[in-house]
Amino acid sequence: MKGAVGFIGVFLSFLSACASGPVCHNICKFCEENYGKPSMECLSYIFDDYLHFFNEKMRSLNSTDWCVWDKVSSSYSDFSTYTETVSDCLLIPWPNSLVEKLFVNIHSEYFKTCPTEEFSDPPPGIVLALVITPICLIPVMVSLVVIKTKNGDGTS
Repeated sequence: MKGAVGFIGVFLSFLSACASGPVCHNICKFCEENYGKPSMECLSYIFDDYLHFFNEKMRSLNSTDWCVWDKVSSSYSDFSTYTETVSDCLLIPWPNSLVEKLFVNIHSEYFKTCPTEEFSDPPPGIVLALVITPICLIPVMVSLVVIKTKNGDGTS
């Protein structure tokens, strides 16, 4: 009997278009009342509301502070967590195209002038040492193998 009740509960949870929990309940209720069901359109509306809050927080900083991770990490992480939580509540996979678009827009608006540390090639001496060392070790290893197998019995 318990197995049947458990199966019915799992089956009915798939019929619901929302995850469980008090936060999810409110989000899902909003989407169902205004959009008929949880959808990307509802998700977009909810994200736009929070994006306005995120933009206010970013604009309260000096534009030079936008490139200082310690000053933007809290807002950025909060927005990322929010998008994931709301998407999970509506049972919409995260990340999704809408989230990617939002973050691309955020990066192009706030972070495009930030300097990036690009990797450069190591100095030629280091490259030469890293290339030559294995090349020189190959003949030494081959010689050791030949010397060890010359005895013929292979036990030495």
